[in-house]
Amino acid sequence: MIEEIIGLAEKLTPTALIGTGGIGKTSIALTVLHHNRIKQRFGDDRRFIRCDQFPASRVHFLDQLSKVIGAGVENPGDLAPLRPFLSSKQIFIILDNAESILDPQGTDAQEIYTVMEELSQLGNICLCITSRISTVPPDCERVDVPTLSIEAACDVFYRIYRGGERSDLVNNILERLDFHPLSITLLATVAFHNTWDYHRLAREWEKRRTDVLRTRHNKSLAATIELSLSSPMFQGLGSDARALLDVVAFFPQGIDENKCDWFFPAISDVACIFDQFCVLSLTHRNNGFITMLAPLRDYIGPKDPYSSRLLCAIKERYFLRLSVDIYPDKEGYEETKWIISEDVNVEHLLDVLLSINASSPDVLEACVHFMEHLYWHKRRLVVLGLKIEGIPDDHPSKPRCLYQLSWLFQLVGNDLKCRRLLTHALKLSREQGDDAQVAKTLRFLADANRLLGHREEGILQAKEALEIDERLNDTTGQVHSLRRLAELLYDDKQLGAAEEVAYRAINLLSDNGSRFLFCQCHRILGLICRSKGEAGKAIDHLNVALRIASPFNWHDQLFWIHYTLAGLFHEEGRADEADASIERAKSHAVGDACLMGRAMWLQGWFWFQRHKLEEARSQALLAVEIYERIGAVADLGICKQLIQLIDGRASELMTHHDSGEDGEFVEVVILCPAY
Repeated sequence: MIEEIIGLAEKLTPTALIGTGGIGKTSIALTVLHHNRIKQRFGDDRRFIRCDQFPASRVHFLDQLSKVIGAGVENPGDLAPLRPFLSSKQIFIILDNAESILDPQGTDAQEIYTVMEELSQLGNICLCITSRISTVPPDCERVDVPTLSIEAACDVFYRIYRGGERSDLVNNILERLDFHPLSITLLATVAFHNTWDYHRLAREWEKRRTDVLRTRHNKSLAATIELSLSSPMFQGLGSDARALLDVVAFFPQGIDENKCDWFFPAISDVACIFDQFCVLSLTHRNNGFITMLAPLRDYIGPKDPYSSRLLCAIKERYFLRLSVDIYPDKEGYEETKWIISEDVNVEHLLDVLLSINASSPDVLEACVHFMEHLYWHKRRLVVLGLKIEGIPDDHPSKPRCLYQLSWLFQLVGNDLKCRRLLTHALKLSREQGDDAQVAKTLRFLADANRLLGHREEGILQAKEALEIDERLNDTTGQVHSLRRLAELLYDDKQLGAAEEVAYRAINLLSDNGSRFLFCQCHRILGLICRSKGEAGKAIDHLNVALRIASPFNWHDQLFWIHYTLAGLFHEEGRADEADASIERAKSHAVGDACLMGRAMWLQGWFWFQRHKLEEARSQALLAVEIYERIGAVADLGICKQLIQLIDGRASELMTHHDSGEDGEFVEVVILCPAY
């Protein structure tokens, strides 16, 4: 950036460095001012003017300019008396903190702006402006000053702190400061002054956050932020401005720019106010969101959402939006995908609210709905887990919270944790006498046991769930229980019984039944027929499932359909079709690491059986990398087993090659996870 600005200065191009307070604009300008190339270009005709050191009026600005450049003109009324001097030689002038005189709401702002515009057009003058406000003369080349890179941020901290070896504790804090230069400088200075070690620094940060950023010489992040908030332009935005800024600061992602009217229906000019926030460098736009740097968020954002009228209103809107019944073939399913882009905001809101009152029924209900939205649309774990597990066992919401949390653990392959949560949830549901919740929990617990290889236990649980559903006359529940039972019987090699149960489920589904359940049942029948050696019937069932799922683009179902077809084609010796199906399966993994790992495992298995060991190992290693990252122990074990087989086979071939023998490929069978 400095090289870029020096290059512009050498061409006498007026330049404006724009950015939030503490981003490093003045430091960059001073570095340029004293750079050897600038010294060679302008000699002693380099001038630096602090615009916040004199009253914001045209008279004072022109008087200061005259003194600094040495024109000797007393009280010039405009730029005309200074022109002869300004045109006599090339001068490099830095106007630092220019927002103090360029603020559109300030005194004489228009007159000062006009003078500065004239100044930027003079051919002998190179003007460099630093400002928090982006309203600069149009002839200026605008340079937006970004935050530091992680390497530069570390260099800044450790140069000031001088504390020895680098530490991940420090790096973590720097990252949470968004690598904001002033915040890092203050952090390092405070740690240096107090001779804190890294552990003490980390403790102070966790306890005090940005309040720790205040040195003994009374330099602080707060002073820099308050300077922006006290500007005439911000004050002129009206009474809603600070409340709106609080909302932006509260949410980690900021506010979706396209949903301003949804968030703030009672504020008519909200979009204009957000525009002005960006002009003031208080916020910036990032992927469609109005957001701000982390240190500003931490300082400005309210710690208690209930203290903000606007945040309370947004909470109610979010909770209402979360409460819709969500299922793939229900009306409105597509609309619930809004969670994909706003999940971090919702999670933060819930986390703060749980910190205030961990037993709030409406907050816990919202947690259940939030996790359900993630299950269907953005499969990941949540930071709410420990708070949910810490809810008292006698709280009526805890069984459902544990149940929903378990779904997310299963999705990332942590089946043991899933089973533990479900076992606890089942106990609580039984104690509360909630038969419907007991049945749901039994169904999901049966599936968790299936994935862990405890098929007999799972079969008993699925049958108990079915009995409860029949007693409650819950047809949909019966279909779910039958589907789970069919999967368990299939895994237990009871193929005839599994097929009978799957058809029972289909028969229960009337013409108005769930298309999603129809799809799942036909997919299971495809697996069963495949294992019975009835490839034609298997393909028929899978094609039915494919026809149901494709119009809705149900990625998880489409993944498993193509995954199953890949295995079937491979067994039939139709290698090209098997590979094509695997690629189709990968295209439907859609951000689901667990599914992508499964597809890579299967591709590796195919390559292994085709004697392509290098390709097989490459795919298996990619799968291992995925499962290590997400902690999916069972899947990781299967992938490592495949790598052992590949390495063993490679070793055999090497031995045979060294001994002059051809070697014979040995068919090896390992567990092929079907679901």
